[in-house]
Amino acid sequence: MALGDVAYNGLCGLGDVTIFAGRTLGWMIRRRPAQGTLLGNCYLVGVRSVPVVAITGMFIGMVLGVQTYSELHNLGLETRLGALINVSVVRELGPVLAATMIAGRIGTAMAAELGTMRVTEQVDALTCLGLNPLHYLVVPRLLACVLLIPLLAVLADFMGIMGGALIVTKIYHVESHFYWTHAREFVGVWDISTGLVKSVFFGAAIAIISCHRGMNCQAGAEGVGRAATEAFVASFIAILVQDFFLALFLDQLHTRLWPNAIPKLF
Repeated sequence: MALGDVAYNGLCGLGDVTIFAGRTLGWMIRRRPAQGTLLGNCYLVGVRSVPVVAITGMFIGMVLGVQTYSELHNLGLETRLGALINVSVVRELGPVLAATMIAGRIGTAMAAELGTMRVTEQVDALTCLGLNPLHYLVVPRLLACVLLIPLLAVLADFMGIMGGALIVTKIYHVESHFYWTHAREFVGVWDISTGLVKSVFFGAAIAIISCHRGMNCQAGAEGVGRAATEAFVASFIAILVQDFFLALFLDQLHTRLWPNAIPKLF
């Protein structure tokens, strides 16, 4: 396939997803979804994802503690680990990894479920019953991801901070007073807000992309499997792209609002 064809198909796919997102947003504003359907999706996205997000956050914090201790110890700056680890977790790793786990666990399930419904003509049956598939199937999943993924990111942040503190203070015997003092000094409301804002966009991207792939699934078991795979790959790429542009925008916004508010780490 020529490079031009790849670019053309990519732009067409992006346009389809954008139109799909606009129509879904229109239905979300126009009419609230059924409470039972929304709560069921919130349970699947939120409660069922707590263990995997907590474990991931804990070990990411522990790995950060192991990897950064030796470097800062050689410079005599191991007491600053609390600032370095916690800022990294709260701003970037917590939201990104929580969203990635949700994309792998929930996004693929959404694509497979909706794809199966499309293949077995259940989506067409909803239309015959007078129900709009976007309002009945997509809007509850979108709201669940937008509402719950930020909370899961907070959980990942907390577990990552605790994991890093466990390694640094208990294994490497850095004084806990200095660890938490520097953590409180450098991690502020803006850092936490940055992670939450990113998580909202990540959740919307995961839900829209996964539902779009499911609703446009090709016939057969192979089509369902391909839709699930494409949903995760596209969601992961969207997370990384959004993370870059949001980090750039929020950093510039913070600099303009508080030009002298960022303390020096070292």
